Amino acid sequence: MAAKDPDVRRMAGRIGGHMSWANTPDRAARTAPGRQAALDRFEREIDPDGTMDPVERARRADCLRRAHMARLSLKAAQARKAAAAGRQQHPQGRRATPPKDDAA
Repeated sequence: MAAKDPDVRRMAGRIGGHMSWANTPDRAARTAPGRQAALDRFEREIDPDGTMDPVERARRADCLRRAHMARLSLKAAQARKAAAAGRQQHPQGRRATPPKDDAA
């Protein structure tokens, strides 16, 4: 039953992830296929038929990737601003668990 507990599963996953990275001698080589797949996706988005000059396709794909990252950055900044505004309205913040009753 303990294996079905979401908290136990989450912690086991974190432990496994940390162990996996601890045993990885070349982190860049391990993540290279994922990075290449992301770059390929931008190139396919720019030139789905593969007819464009490869240098031009790579240049445009890089611009598309930069636009994507800038969009993510903007969303993150907006989220931080909204969170800060929420903290100003509720300076005490929200508690993850209700306060314990000392009388019990």
